[in-house]
Amino acid sequence: MTETYEMTETYEVIVIGGGAAGLSAALVLGRSRRRTLVVDAGEPRNAPAAHMQGFLTRDGMPPAEFLAIGREEIERYGVELVRDRVVEVAEGFAVTLASGRVLRARRLVVATGLKDELPEVPGVAERFGKDVLHCPYCHGWEVRDQAFGVLATSPLSVHQALMVSQWSKDVTFFLHEVAEADLAADDLRRLAAAGVEVVPGEVAELVVTDDRLTAVRLKDGTAHAREVVFTAPRAVPRSGLLERLGAELAETPFGAYPVVDATGQTSVPGVWAAGNAVGFGEQVINAAAGGYRAGAAINGDLLMADLDTAAGV
Repeated sequence: MTETYEMTETYEVIVIGGGAAGLSAALVLGRSRRRTLVVDAGEPRNAPAAHMQGFLTRDGMPPAEFLAIGREEIERYGVELVRDRVVEVAEGFAVTLASGRVLRARRLVVATGLKDELPEVPGVAERFGKDVLHCPYCHGWEVRDQAFGVLATSPLSVHQALMVSQWSKDVTFFLHEVAEADLAADDLRRLAAAGVEVVPGEVAELVVTDDRLTAVRLKDGTAHAREVVFTAPRAVPRSGLLERLGAELAETPFGAYPVVDATGQTSVPGVWAAGNAVGFGEQVINAAAGGYRAGAAINGDLLMADLDTAAGV
């Protein structure tokens, strides 16, 4: 049976999601002496990666270590963290957790991120974060000058093939289920100018030998020796809570994301969003910055609301 909790726990801010964005917002709010709770389901998007790059002073740090340090930092300022999942947010920001616990908040930060759906090609999911990658800025330096493959997931994958040619001059673009006729003539010319070989035909599997990617095999049986494969997962925003709250969403080529202002405030009064909850391309350093902006904006919003109440404005 589900336990029943009395609705007695009230926070000034509840942060939904304990990744870089959520922890950064919580850090600012904790330092601002706001009673803050972080609810984290423990499913970070970058969990498959052995390291993260491009975060000044934290370049090369394992993601799990980064989050562990962040949790320690927010704890210093009295921020609470619970390992749970938010299943519903009702009127008045009554937040119900999967455990049955019910909480109230004056303001919300939604930092639930997104989920990556990988191509259903044998070997892709198993090697993701190792030698199957998606972001050259995250991993390009570490695999530079190796034999790259790019597994197309849509005609937009041309951009990925062109980008990774910055890190290797040996790039093969596997069209997979994309027809060559669907590629723009200008894109084909750019691929040729970058020295990218275009290979039509559906990919059957990735070949792994001694725990290393060694080739990409097509359905016709031909194999192309490759050491690294880049592919663009389908981004699935975790925007269910925002939808149910009535937040305005905008369609993008990477899914529907909330419309937010410069601080991350959504169209719903009292609700902010940050990190990959607001866009596909938010790297860890961007997510942390977005969380910081949201936290500072929320503190100011609460301060002005309380002063207006006291002043009878």
